[in-house]
Amino acid sequence: MKEFENIVMGKSSIPALVITIILIVAMTAFLCIYWLVKNKQKTNISYLIAGALGFMVSARVLELGVHYFCIIMDNSVSRFISGSTAAYVLYGVTMAGVFEECGRHIVLKYIMKKNRTRENAVLYGIGHGGIEILGVILPSIITCLVVAVMFTNGPLDVALAALNITEETAAAALPTVKAAAAFDYGMMAMNVIERLLAMLLHISLTVIVFYGVVSGEKRYLPLAIALHMLMDTFAALYQRGAVPLWSVEVWAAFWTAVSVVIAVRLYRKMAER
Repeated sequence: MKEFENIVMGKSSIPALVITIILIVAMTAFLCIYWLVKNKQKTNISYLIAGALGFMVSARVLELGVHYFCIIMDNSVSRFISGSTAAYVLYGVTMAGVFEECGRHIVLKYIMKKNRTRENAVLYGIGHGGIEILGVILPSIITCLVVAVMFTNGPLDVALAALNITEETAAAALPTVKAAAAFDYGMMAMNVIERLLAMLLHISLTVIVFYGVVSGEKRYLPLAIALHMLMDTFAALYQRGAVPLWSVEVWAAFWTAVSVVIAVRLYRKMAER
């Protein structure tokens, strides 16, 4: 397969991928353990599990179900969305914001009715962000690592056979192979920073939604949805090739900071209630 013959794995691909895996797993474990130990009298591990399950159901089951019809299937709706950058971006950020934040709201309001402490709200956010790392991001990075190892340590035909890449699957596998080859320490840093920002965002948005639940003020759910949509805007634009990768990180850092500031104020306000 000629499309793979000119791909050369970078010298830093394997170590950068390994370090990325170690850092994002360590970050998740540290946040979880630290918060549970620090607030052991005010937290309940059920909120951590609820956050993880809430993400899987809202984002990986329900949202992906809509994506199947609106993006993956060949129909008039999917052709319209795929054919327009504006429609693609608006659709993508709306689905992410609505499904994840409404999922958070439903779980926190109707399911997790006991132990409604502000510390548990943070723990829920850690569970939400942590399962995204462990269940979605980590497998893709491990796949890139496996590809890098196979392409580095053996002939091309052996690597392709081991990875079950055939003429039929070559087009689907090519982006992953290219990503593995291009992965370096710069990409490592960007991936770790992006995951840290995402974790902080999930914790902040959970606190915002949680405050709306315990205070009975309805404006906080729409606020969380709007912040989530704004956070994802440049990422969606990048997928369409409309903006450079560095701008995605700058944009994400800004809206994460805004979300954190709002969440900290509400977190402190809850201590006064």
